Amino acid sequence: MKKILKIILSVVAVIVVAVIVLIVVLSIKNSIDSQKPQLTDDYYTSFKSDSPLEKKYSGSGEYEVANVDFDAGDKKIDKYRVWYPKELESTDQEYPLIVITNASNVAALNYEPYFKRLASWGFIVAGNEDRQAGSGESTSLTLDYVLKLNDKTDSVFYKKISPTNIGIMGFSQGGAGAIRAATEFENSNKYKTIFTGSAAYPFLAKNMGWEYDASKIKIPYFMTAGTGSTDDSGVEDIYQEFGGVCPLEALKDIYSTISQDVAKIRARIKGAEHEDMLTLTDGYMTAWMLWQLKDDEEAKKVFADETAEILNNGHWQDVEKNI
Repeated sequence: MKKILKIILSVVAVIVVAVIVLIVVLSIKNSIDSQKPQLTDDYYTSFKSDSPLEKKYSGSGEYEVANVDFDAGDKKIDKYRVWYPKELESTDQEYPLIVITNASNVAALNYEPYFKRLASWGFIVAGNEDRQAGSGESTSLTLDYVLKLNDKTDSVFYKKISPTNIGIMGFSQGGAGAIRAATEFENSNKYKTIFTGSAAYPFLAKNMGWEYDASKIKIPYFMTAGTGSTDDSGVEDIYQEFGGVCPLEALKDIYSTISQDVAKIRARIKGAEHEDMLTLTDGYMTAWMLWQLKDDEEAKKVFADETAEILNNGHWQDVEKNI
């Protein structure tokens, strides 16, 4: 009996050690994977569209881009990271600022080419390394930090950031975080416009601890999602069971809860799954920011009036707007 017990204990010990080794290996793998880039430097060159403005704005702009990192002094945020038009270093011009809120388990280092491409259109683009940004707090802190650089005489950004032209955007968890950053903090009133790609819908966001109130949004808002099952699973009641990350009914509800006095547009990309939204919204996200933050008349044609390009673009559907 003792011999059998000894054998059993030995087997259990081997299993425990094996489980521990597996956990360590998976932890190391996840750590390594979390540092890998998710986009190639030229990721946007493969995008195809028959709509000329979408095609144009999904590409690279005319500005050469530089970037700089700052130690956040915060383990969660790690670094504040900023991309900007290099000409800024030798001009007295002000540039619009866009702050990006990260999606789940994603840091700015994972999608640097995204920041760089956006900055090439004449924006200062700021982010951080927070991988759980749904509360909006790290985005709020990033905005505060970057705006302080605007007042520091020894900063490359001294008097270069337009304080009245600041946008915010985010995808998935980052979409919920962007909404919270634009509505729940002392500096929320500094944002002029917001864009979200498949923002976690209210039922999901509440259950994950990122609850937001879309009725508090008082700035022009462009909200997007995909028609794929990961964004819209097709359940009957999206407030009783998980309906995907951003189902159509939730988009409709969010749109309707925002005042009609606020410029707003909702739209979905045909066939797009949740993971596609970062890159497939590139063109129209850029156009939105160019219109809202730089008063670009050509970019405005994507959204405004009955001739808006988005209304006649076969990539997009379920469009509703009051602009």
